[in-house]
Amino acid sequence: MTTIPSGTDAIAPAKLAHIVIRSHHFEDSIAWWTTVFGMTERHRNEFIAFLTYDEEHHRLAIVRAGEEADLDRKKAGFEHVAFTYASLDELLATYERLKAHDILPVAPINHGMTLSLYYADPDGHQVELQVDAMDNDEAEVFMASDVFAANPIGVRFDPDDLVARRAAGESIDSLLTYVPAS
Repeated sequence: MTTIPSGTDAIAPAKLAHIVIRSHHFEDSIAWWTTVFGMTERHRNEFIAFLTYDEEHHRLAIVRAGEEADLDRKKAGFEHVAFTYASLDELLATYERLKAHDILPVAPINHGMTLSLYYADPDGHQVELQVDAMDNDEAEVFMASDVFAANPIGVRFDPDDLVARRAAGESIDSLLTYVPAS
Protein backbone atom coordinates (compact mmCIF):
# COMPACT_ATOMS: atom_id res chain seq x y z
CA MET A 1 0.00 0.00 0.00
CA THR A 2 1.33 3.44 -0.94
CA THR A 3 1.32 6.10 1.72
CA ILE A 4 0.80 9.64 0.52
CA PRO A 5 2.89 12.11 2.55
CA SER A 6 1.11 14.60 4.76
CA GLY A 7 0.29 17.92 3.11
CA THR A 8 1.88 19.78 6.04
CA ASP A 9 5.45 18.65 5.43
CA ALA A 10 7.49 20.05 2.55
CA ILE A 11 8.96 17.40 0.30
CA ALA A 12 12.27 18.27 -1.32
CA PRO A 13 12.44 17.60 -5.04
CA ALA A 14 14.65 14.72 -6.15
CA LYS A 15 16.62 16.91 -8.60
CA LEU A 16 16.65 20.15 -10.53
CA ALA A 17 15.15 19.14 -13.85
CA HIS A 18 15.80 22.10 -16.16
CA ILE A 19 15.77 25.85 -16.60
CA VAL A 20 14.17 27.88 -19.37
CA ILE A 21 15.43 31.25 -20.55
CA ARG A 22 14.12 33.78 -23.05
CA SER A 23 16.70 35.02 -25.54
CA HIS A 24 16.93 38.01 -27.84
CA HIS A 25 20.07 36.37 -29.28
CA PHE A 26 18.63 32.91 -29.97
CA GLU A 27 21.38 31.44 -32.19
CA ASP A 28 24.23 33.05 -30.22
CA SER A 29 22.73 31.81 -26.95
CA ILE A 30 22.45 28.24 -28.23
CA ALA A 31 26.12 28.41 -29.32
CA TRP A 32 27.19 29.91 -25.96
CA TRP A 33 25.40 27.34 -23.80
CA THR A 34 26.59 24.41 -25.94
CA THR A 35 30.17 25.72 -25.72
CA VAL A 36 30.11 26.36 -21.96
CA PHE A 37 28.56 23.03 -20.96
CA GLY A 38 29.24 20.80 -23.96
CA MET A 39 25.49 20.54 -24.39
CA THR A 40 23.83 18.78 -27.27
CA GLU A 41 20.57 19.72 -28.91
CA ARG A 42 17.67 17.33 -28.41
CA HIS A 43 15.25 19.43 -30.45
CA ARG A 44 15.16 22.85 -32.09
CA ASN A 45 12.65 24.77 -34.13
CA GLU A 46 12.15 28.45 -34.93
CA PHE A 47 11.10 29.43 -31.42
CA ILE A 48 12.63 26.95 -28.93
CA ALA A 49 15.70 24.76 -28.45
CA PHE A 50 16.05 21.93 -25.92
CA LEU A 51 19.62 21.18 -24.77
CA THR A 52 21.21 18.72 -22.35
CA TYR A 53 24.64 17.80 -20.99
CA ASP A 54 23.71 14.38 -19.60
CA GLU A 55 21.12 11.62 -19.89
CA GLU A 56 18.23 13.95 -19.01
CA HIS A 57 15.96 14.74 -21.96
CA HIS A 58 16.72 18.44 -21.46
CA ARG A 59 18.43 20.58 -18.86
CA LEU A 60 17.90 23.90 -20.63
CA ALA A 61 15.33 25.31 -22.99
CA ILE A 62 15.99 28.53 -24.85
CA VAL A 63 12.93 30.37 -26.12
CA ARG A 64 13.27 32.99 -28.85
CA ALA A 65 12.13 36.29 -27.33
CA GLY A 66 10.38 39.08 -29.19
CA GLU A 67 11.90 42.50 -29.70
CA GLU A 68 15.27 43.13 -28.08
CA ALA A 69 15.26 45.06 -24.82
CA ASP A 70 17.97 45.97 -22.37
CA LEU A 71 18.39 43.65 -19.43
CA ASP A 72 17.79 45.70 -16.30
CA ARG A 73 19.53 43.84 -13.46
CA LYS A 74 17.81 46.12 -10.92
CA LYS A 75 14.33 44.80 -11.78
CA ALA A 76 12.97 41.69 -10.12
CA GLY A 77 13.59 38.49 -12.03
CA PHE A 78 16.04 35.67 -12.67
CA GLU A 79 19.48 36.43 -11.17
CA HIS A 80 21.59 33.37 -11.98
CA VAL A 81 21.78 29.60 -11.98
CA ALA A 82 24.72 27.74 -10.41
CA PHE A 83 26.44 24.49 -11.34
CA THR A 84 28.88 22.72 -9.01
CA TYR A 85 31.96 20.93 -10.34
CA ALA A 86 33.43 17.90 -8.59
CA SER A 87 36.86 19.48 -8.03
CA LEU A 88 38.81 22.70 -8.27
CA ASP A 89 40.87 21.17 -11.06
CA GLU A 90 37.69 20.59 -13.10
CA LEU A 91 36.59 24.20 -12.51
CA LEU A 92 40.01 25.55 -13.51
CA ALA A 93 40.12 23.33 -16.61
CA THR A 94 36.67 24.64 -17.57
CA TYR A 95 37.89 28.22 -17.07
CA GLU A 96 40.87 27.57 -19.35
CA ARG A 97 38.69 25.90 -22.01
CA LEU A 98 36.19 28.75 -22.02
CA LYS A 99 38.96 31.36 -22.05
CA ALA A 100 40.25 29.76 -25.26
CA HIS A 101 36.79 30.53 -26.75
CA ASP A 102 36.97 34.14 -25.45
CA ILE A 103 34.32 33.37 -22.84
CA LEU A 104 35.53 35.07 -19.66
CA PRO A 105 33.95 35.34 -16.22
CA VAL A 106 32.27 38.62 -15.38
CA ALA A 107 32.87 38.04 -11.67
CA PRO A 108 35.27 35.54 -10.08
CA ILE A 109 34.33 35.45 -6.38
CA ASN A 110 35.51 33.41 -3.42
CA HIS A 111 32.37 33.19 -1.28
CA GLY A 112 34.12 31.20 1.44
CA MET A 113 31.89 28.15 1.16
CA THR A 114 32.33 28.09 -2.64
CA LEU A 115 34.83 29.40 -5.16
CA SER A 116 32.78 30.73 -8.07
CA LEU A 117 33.17 31.99 -11.60
CA TYR A 118 30.18 33.97 -12.88
CA TYR A 119 29.64 34.15 -16.64
CA ALA A 120 27.02 36.00 -18.70
CA ASP A 121 25.42 34.55 -21.82
CA PRO A 122 24.69 36.74 -24.88
CA ASP A 123 21.48 38.01 -23.23
CA GLY A 124 23.16 38.73 -19.89
CA HIS A 125 21.75 35.70 -18.02
CA GLN A 126 24.34 34.85 -15.42
CA VAL A 127 25.68 31.36 -14.83
CA GLU A 128 27.75 30.52 -11.76
CA LEU A 129 30.27 27.71 -12.12
CA GLN A 130 31.50 26.76 -8.67
CA VAL A 131 33.34 24.28 -6.54
CA ASP A 132 32.58 23.63 -2.88
CA ALA A 133 35.32 24.91 -0.59
CA MET A 134 33.69 23.58 2.59
CA ASP A 135 31.48 20.69 3.52
CA ASN A 136 27.91 21.51 4.61
CA ASP A 137 28.74 21.61 8.34
CA GLU A 138 31.72 23.95 7.79
CA ALA A 139 29.63 26.16 5.49
CA GLU A 140 26.87 26.42 8.09
CA VAL A 141 29.39 27.56 10.74
CA PHE A 142 31.03 29.98 8.29
CA MET A 143 27.69 31.52 7.26
CA ALA A 144 26.85 32.11 10.94
CA SER A 145 30.21 33.85 11.55
CA ASP A 146 31.01 37.54 11.90
CA VAL A 147 33.37 37.20 8.91
CA PHE A 148 30.49 36.18 6.67
CA ALA A 149 28.14 38.78 8.18
CA ALA A 150 30.69 41.50 7.38
CA ASN A 151 30.80 40.46 3.70
CA PRO A 152 28.15 37.91 2.63
CA ILE A 153 29.10 38.25 -1.04
CA GLY A 154 32.80 37.36 -0.83
CA VAL A 155 36.05 38.56 -2.34
CA ARG A 156 37.12 38.76 -5.96
CA PHE A 157 40.09 36.75 -7.16
CA ASP A 158 42.17 36.47 -10.32
CA PRO A 159 41.42 33.14 -12.04
CA ASP A 160 44.68 33.30 -14.06
CA ASP A 161 46.61 33.63 -10.79
CA LEU A 162 44.77 30.59 -9.41
CA VAL A 163 45.57 28.57 -12.55
CA ALA A 164 49.26 29.54 -12.32
CA ARG A 165 49.45 28.72 -8.60
CA ARG A 166 47.80 25.32 -9.16
CA ALA A 167 50.13 24.57 -12.09
CA ALA A 168 53.05 25.42 -9.79
CA GLY A 169 51.85 22.73 -7.39
CA GLU A 170 49.99 24.74 -4.75
CA SER A 171 47.51 22.60 -2.82
CA ILE A 172 43.78 22.72 -3.44
CA ASP A 173 43.15 23.46 0.24
CA SER A 174 45.43 26.50 0.03
CA LEU A 175 43.75 27.76 -3.14
CA LEU A 176 40.26 27.39 -1.65
CA THR A 177 41.14 29.19 1.59
CA TYR A 178 38.96 32.25 2.17
CA VAL A 179 40.90 35.40 2.93
CA PRO A 180 38.57 38.25 3.94
CA ALA A 181 38.99 41.59 2.17
CA SER A 182 41.11 43.97 4.17
